[in-house]
Amino acid sequence: MTTLSTAPTPRTPTERAESGRRVRGRLPRSAHAQFAPDASRPDPVGVIEAQSARRVRALMPIRYGRMLESPFRFYRGAAAIMAMDLGALPDTGLGVQLCGDAHLLNFRLLASPERHLVFDIDDFDETLAGPFEWDVKRLAASFVIACRAEGFSTREQDTAVRECVRAYRQRIREFAGMRTFDIWYARDDADRMRTLLDTPPSKEARQRGDEARARALTRTHMQAYEKLTRVTDEGRRFTPDPPLITPLRDLVDDVAEDMPENDIRAILESYARSLSSERRHLLANYRLVDLARKVVGVSSVGTRCWIVLMLGRDDDDPLILQAKEAQESVLAPFTGGGRYDNQGRRVVSGQRLIQSASDIFLGWTHVLGIDGRGRDFYVRQLRDWKGIARPETWDPDVLTVFAQLCGASLARAHARSGDPVAIGAYLGGGDRFDRALVTFAQVYADQNERDHAALQEAVRTGRITTASL
Repeated sequence: MTTLSTAPTPRTPTERAESGRRVRGRLPRSAHAQFAPDASRPDPVGVIEAQSARRVRALMPIRYGRMLESPFRFYRGAAAIMAMDLGALPDTGLGVQLCGDAHLLNFRLLASPERHLVFDIDDFDETLAGPFEWDVKRLAASFVIACRAEGFSTREQDTAVRECVRAYRQRIREFAGMRTFDIWYARDDADRMRTLLDTPPSKEARQRGDEARARALTRTHMQAYEKLTRVTDEGRRFTPDPPLITPLRDLVDDVAEDMPENDIRAILESYARSLSSERRHLLANYRLVDLARKVVGVSSVGTRCWIVLMLGRDDDDPLILQAKEAQESVLAPFTGGGRYDNQGRRVVSGQRLIQSASDIFLGWTHVLGIDGRGRDFYVRQLRDWKGIARPETWDPDVLTVFAQLCGASLARAHARSGDPVAIGAYLGGGDRFDRALVTFAQVYADQNERDHAALQEAVRTGRITTASL
């Protein structure tokens, strides 16, 4: 289990920097290259099965089927396995609010409350305080695994990782010299993103960036409304697409524990109390119309997720909220847990702390199922200007540019919640940490492939049942 420093933060920049440099004596930067699990490492399939036991059983074959598709898809669903592996390693103790699942597809273009397009982290299901390098290692390994999926050479894989980690290190050191307010208000909008790159991007990279921005601007709540709903005799309702989208009215004979016993309006009122007063006022202008269960992502399949259709003035004035179950972070067993009695609040608090521009409807609630079990949820808009990375369409140069943006964005998130002076001093001006993580990422990608093969074997022998959707 990691031990984060509980001593008072040194008051002067010199003292803070010295505290970071002292960590090198206990954990040299080159040591981060090491990953060599022994025979006592738990069975990776067993780790996934234990996590699945807390989820909707009927949806688990979908989760396993998606993870089975490729080592990269497996990695996206295997945050619990990597948390176990990272928790067994020596760590710096230089704490930040971790994303907890910082793989490359969890970085994307988003809409700020001021309607600006920004680049930021967008997945906080596993967020918790922990050593900064855990996020960096998960991000670095994701680039090797994604590069291998596209057939890139080892040299191209290593370049992406090196540029990602170097961008992180250089920017955290940049933040070390900034005023506290300037760190807090930093955000990566379209103009800022260009300055984060050491060299001008290629024509291909510029074109891909322009396409991504244009695509993100089309992914609005109105687009989601048109795609997910239809006109019925009762008015606008969610379009059934079971098992991926199943309206509440069609779940009568479904798994009992997945049904909310609480009156839906009472649940919304409870959620509204987690919002600021002006946002509660805004929400009150919408009326509840429909509710459906939704299957989401790869790592989240089987967690209970509801989409809520609300209308304002008329049918052309929709709001779609997503209420997603928040379970204990996969990091909790290795960090001592957290201070929150509501896991939805943990997610929201972590997101507000490290994301530069959070959704105005981000909040949390608690739901009682008809099985008598209480479950925590966090709530946000379903879709609002989200641009999702598509590495399968990129060449190595484009992926390397994206790696730099991800590393720099992660540094901004960590600087808000941790001590950039101490972290920057630990990392230093040289590339020892960068080179160490290039090695780590390759070694961990090998391990991920072995774990993916273990899942394939579990399917072959009938231990695991899959479904393709």
